[in-house]
Amino acid sequence: MNFSEATFYNKLAQTTPFPYKISIERAEGVFLYSPEGKRYFDMISGIGVSNVGHRHPVIIGAIQQQLDKHLHVMVYGEFIQDASNTLAEKLTAKLPASLNCVYLVNSGTEANEGALKLAKRVTGRTEIISMQKSYHGSTHGSLSVSGNEYKKQAYRPLLPDVRHIRLNHFEDLQFISSRTACVIVEPIQGDAGVRIATQEWLQALRKKCDDHCVLLIFDEIQCGMGRTGKLFAFEHYGVVPDILTIGKAFGGGLPIGAFVADQRLMKTLTYDPPLGHITTFGGNPVCAAAAGAVLDVLTQPGLLEAVEAKGKLMESLLQHPEIIEIRRIGLMFAIDFANAERVNRIVEKGKEKGVICYWFLSHPHSFRLAPPLTITEEEIKEACALIVEAINETA
Repeated sequence: MNFSEATFYNKLAQTTPFPYKISIERAEGVFLYSPEGKRYFDMISGIGVSNVGHRHPVIIGAIQQQLDKHLHVMVYGEFIQDASNTLAEKLTAKLPASLNCVYLVNSGTEANEGALKLAKRVTGRTEIISMQKSYHGSTHGSLSVSGNEYKKQAYRPLLPDVRHIRLNHFEDLQFISSRTACVIVEPIQGDAGVRIATQEWLQALRKKCDDHCVLLIFDEIQCGMGRTGKLFAFEHYGVVPDILTIGKAFGGGLPIGAFVADQRLMKTLTYDPPLGHITTFGGNPVCAAAAGAVLDVLTQPGLLEAVEAKGKLMESLLQHPEIIEIRRIGLMFAIDFANAERVNRIVEKGKEKGVICYWFLSHPHSFRLAPPLTITEEEIKEACALIVEAINETA
């Protein structure tokens, strides 16, 4: 074990006994580079973060411009700052009229925490309904509404009055009632292995929430920011949430999240008590400048329009008799094999070959692919050839 590895293992808290453990010195576009110069295709975008690629020049330019002005100057909500103002204007301009007010936070799980608090504050109710197999984050509230009991059992008691129902099961909508504060759902369940909500079920869910004055929260932390070929996945469905949560790719590599709702709902956080939700670093000006630039890049003509075609190309190149199923929307993939051990061999062999695939927390017999949306056709062909080699060589 060299000095760098020793520090990694002994001075940094570990999340697993078996980290992916490659050393990275720099990154550019769809590639990561080790200190020795080995090149890796980043086919997971740092788990859905680098949707516009690594070090996109527009993002870097926006960061550098803000660095020349100022960094943190005050906690969220007190000072007027151009970076957060501009970001809020850009984001709400791309959303339905009812999603017109943005609360900027530091991460996706914090966005979900804020959304859950907002739903309770607005409705005065306590019951929260979430989906089985869902993943909403690792802080206490987000963990409470996530659907993986194995990940939760060591941390109970969590939030009370949480019920889990099944995605795409119409009969489970009966559990939504006049005591429910909110339903939180990923339109595309990411960690469950890319489980895609049907239009009919989401529309029925929207109606059931309306019938009982229940707030509908869409968690688009993984599936948003262009991943499905639309800026947000709910655009595929014609269903608008009451609260939208955003994270991961929002900052182009910098930490930022947001929950978005109608201003009349958001105003409930400003009184009885005031400071109903607070954050020191939410809306950090450098992160906000980066996020504004991400929106500029994602809405450049042709980028989102090409996502589905790139996804289809990848799917066509990844056909293999051992693959049980490929679930995909846009450039968001889950690829099923017979068991977790088989997946692990493929992921490890891919690492050797210089292509990064990765596991799902809650679906171990699949591996995920979610490359930067900026990936070219030639890069897709080269990366997919390496993945197929990894499958063949580990059979």
